[in-house]
Amino acid sequence: MTDANTHAERYLAIWNETEAGRRLVLIAEAWTEDAVYVDPLMRGEGHEGINGLVEGVQARFPGFRFTPIGSADGYGDNLRFSWGLGPEGAEPVIRGTDFAALESGRFKAVHGFLDQIPAAA
Repeated sequence: MTDANTHAERYLAIWNETEAGRRLVLIAEAWTEDAVYVDPLMRGEGHEGINGLVEGVQARFPGFRFTPIGSADGYGDNLRFSWGLGPEGAEPVIRGTDFAALESGRFKAVHGFLDQIPAAA
């Protein structure tokens, strides 16, 4: 398995990519075609569905960036990592932990948990 931190960095790079064409290429490289993302607030299936989720988060939080929190951990085809979302260069206002299942080195399913959400979000 590729290093857990490398997978987490590739994943977060997708959420930070604002150019739609480039983001779709990154999604196709990193996610299986039938991939699923789910968290308490949203769900997306396939490349287009996941891209739509990223676009929605970027529209709701313009200028915010995802950053890793700590080191990713993994075994076999399982991955766990934490992240923060906030204005670039500032402390994250939203924090979460994602659990991913990989297939042939690509994301097959990601289950997200929100660890910290401000009341206004």
